[in-house]
Amino acid sequence: MRIHILGICGTFMGGLAIMARQLGHTVTGSDQNVYPPMSTLLEQQGIDLCNGYSPDNLHPVPDLVIIGNALSRGNPEVEAVLNMGLAYTSGAQWLYNHVLKGRWVLAVAGTHGKTTTSSMLAWILEHDGHKPGFLIGGVPLNFGISARIGEGRFVVVEADEYDTAFFDKRSKFVHYRPRTTILNNLEYDHADIFPDLAAIQRQFHHLVRSVPGNGLLVVPERDENLAEVLRMGCWTPVEKTALGPDTAADWQAHPLAEDGSRFDVVFRGKRQGTIHWQLSGRHNMLNALSAIAAAHHAGIEPAAAISALSRFQSVKRRLEVRAEVRGITLYDDFAHHPTAIATTLEGLRARVDGARVIAVVEPRSNTMRMGVHADTLAASLAPADLAILYQAPDLGWDLAKVSSASDRIVTCDSIGAIVERLRQECRAGDHVVFMSNGSFGGVHEKTEAALRET
Repeated sequence: MRIHILGICGTFMGGLAIMARQLGHTVTGSDQNVYPPMSTLLEQQGIDLCNGYSPDNLHPVPDLVIIGNALSRGNPEVEAVLNMGLAYTSGAQWLYNHVLKGRWVLAVAGTHGKTTTSSMLAWILEHDGHKPGFLIGGVPLNFGISARIGEGRFVVVEADEYDTAFFDKRSKFVHYRPRTTILNNLEYDHADIFPDLAAIQRQFHHLVRSVPGNGLLVVPERDENLAEVLRMGCWTPVEKTALGPDTAADWQAHPLAEDGSRFDVVFRGKRQGTIHWQLSGRHNMLNALSAIAAAHHAGIEPAAAISALSRFQSVKRRLEVRAEVRGITLYDDFAHHPTAIATTLEGLRARVDGARVIAVVEPRSNTMRMGVHADTLAASLAPADLAILYQAPDLGWDLAKVSSASDRIVTCDSIGAIVERLRQECRAGDHVVFMSNGSFGGVHEKTEAALRET
């Protein structure tokens, strides 16, 4: 079959393209911005790419068009698909019909930590010899690729609550019909499509409704927003996770190091083993518990899961060390929400103790660009000794509202100004974290070059 994918360079749609290619289909695709690393990855898979949207991209005529959720009516290629009467579907529906149906689906949902927890879970299954399929919105370093069909009955899918397509406004995850489901956490996000938290909770409850009675929900003990979702109705066993011994949670993490790099795993009062790994932060301990609990439901003993996670190499762009220059460590992090910013910086602070931490933040997600988190962004930067915010020309709101909250927060209106500030500011022993869900104008490479020249 010849499949053409609109919006192919997004992480989700790019993963689908890889899976479709692995299934033996001829795959092509188009996107508004075709650039590395996704373009390189797809071309290596034998997938032809078109830069920009045009009716010409639909020749030769494909058997099926998969339309990404970023595209809407008025797009010239979408209009051509409709006018030509071509068969089309959403990415989420194609994924269920051709990859997930008939297999044991393990889904990871939540506002934060989906990519990392999905990667942990896939790695536990791999380490135990199951060769799972997976579709993850990032690149797990243990695998070096974001998607594969797999050989066994298990498939791990990062379950996003964003809408499905212009013709299907349900959240993508309602299509997946998982047997094992992790609900990591729930906060207000995606303000471009959800008017309030209650609207997101309703979609999460649609997901809960689809999990069978012989399945499992893994939920943090102390998340009131998720507790409200479950109070809407739950027909599936629930196992809860929490940090510390002062809790009734089924799965507990007992920290042995302040930075979260070593901790005991306890299941219903019995110690299962100790994880000693390169990750840090309270959030990653909770992510690990969720992955272990989900794997246990799939038949993997906690001791085996703990052994796997002790060899877990994290995910690209999750506090990833990009360079070390003159004793200065540069990191790349995908943080897109104040809570994610805070937990990442808290974990790094605990790891580096008294060393200086500098956070460089691009408010780039749709919700951040709308200014929804303007009142909480300053507090999320508290663990940093200095925070530099990028006032992009098209941001739409003034970051002075944030910088006025603390003399440790400054704004810059260009990438060049950020690089120059870092060149003057940084000294040996500093830890600089670039935080954005985009490429951030190449600021990582430009800063590294400037520091090497100094």
